[in-house]
Formats: sequence, structure tokens, C-alpha cells
Amino acid sequence: MRGTVGRVCGAGLVIGVLVTGLGACTGEAGGDEAGKGRRTGKAAAQACADGTFTWSQVTKRDRLTGVSDPERLGEGGGSLQNRMRRVYTPRPSVRADGPAPSPAEILFSFGKKTGEIDSDARTLAEAGGDTWSFTDVRLPAPDLDDDRVTPHAAGEFVQYAGVREVSADFRYTCPDGRAVSGHARNWTVDISGLTDCDERPDSALAREVARRACA
Repeated sequence: MRGTVGRVCGAGLVIGVLVTGLGACTGEAGGDEAGKGRRTGKAAAQACADGTFTWSQVTKRDRLTGVSDPERLGEGGGSLQNRMRRVYTPRPSVRADGPAPSPAEILFSFGKKTGEIDSDARTLAEAGGDTWSFTDVRLPAPDLDDDRVTPHAAGEFVQYAGVREVSADFRYTCPDGRAVSGHARNWTVDISGLTDCDERPDSALAREVARRACA
């Protein structure tokens, strides 16, 4: 029995609450000549609201997030009992080398670039109240499925889970020529699978499972 994979739960589904990241600005402190150390907050720079994103180096990679210990089943198969243990926790990430839009705005543009978000809006702020889980920089990793899988064949089986991660570099350019560069990452697909240690792995995830769990 060869490895089988199911894909569900795309991260671009519309949800009801938007979690917006911190605005991008910096501050500086100053003191008077008498050395009293009085501090004053001052916005040094802030991202423009009408800039343009350019994306490059877009990559997609399947990452293993959970794997069970192998179980040997005889003729006719049976229900697997071993639970999966987590081996990787995917997390959205946004970083920039200067003043940039909020992480939610950056992920909105990234989602449109990768096809995870289908919207005619130029920005998330112009999306008419629609929100997407892909724009949530605190999007939790998918739970490991505790459902019992029942192979109907003999073999040494391992259950596994994974996600498809997407990442890319971006450049945000303002009309006045100011620009900031950065990098964004998120996961898009919740993957569940089953592989037989007695068979040759037929996917990248199944090969990693074999290295981790099969004798």
C-alpha cells in the first residue's frame, strides 16, 4: 500500500475577526542639557499608505508537522492506535528592514500574490470589511488529527500530518521613491497522510516520515 495524502483546510478561508499587526514606526529619545534624562517620544518614520508591493523568490514547501510511531498490521488491516507527536509548528512571519505597512496588509498582498486570497481590493483596508485567516500573523498551527485511521491491508503503517508553507521576499515602494524590503511566510494547506514502511515512499513528506519513523 503506497502513501496516501489528503489536503484540507486552506488558510485563506474568510473569517469573522481581523487581527491587525503593530503599525510600523520608530521613536527617539532626548534629554536636556542639565542631564535630567527627560525622554520625549517622536515618530521618526512611518510607512506610506499608497505604496506598491513587488514580490520575488516565491517558494512553496511541504513541511512535516506530526508523525506517529509505526504499527504493524496483519492481513486485512485494522485501526491504528498510535497518536501523532508534533515535530514542527508552522507560524506566520513578517519582517521588514524599515517602516512598512502592518503585517496584516503585507500578508493580504502576499495572499493575493499566491492565490490564497481572491479579492479585487487594492489593500486590506479597502476590502469592505472582509477578512481572511491568511492575514492573521497569529494564525495558530493546525491541530494534529486524533481520528483513528483504518488501513485495509497488511503492512507497517505510520500516520503523519503536514502543511504547505509559502514564503517570499517583498519590496514596498512609496510614490515619493522611499522603499522598504522584507520577507513574509505563512502556511496554506493542512495535509494528512498515511504511509507504509514496507513500500517505497512516493512523496517528499512520505520520505521524511520514513527517515523519522520507519526502521
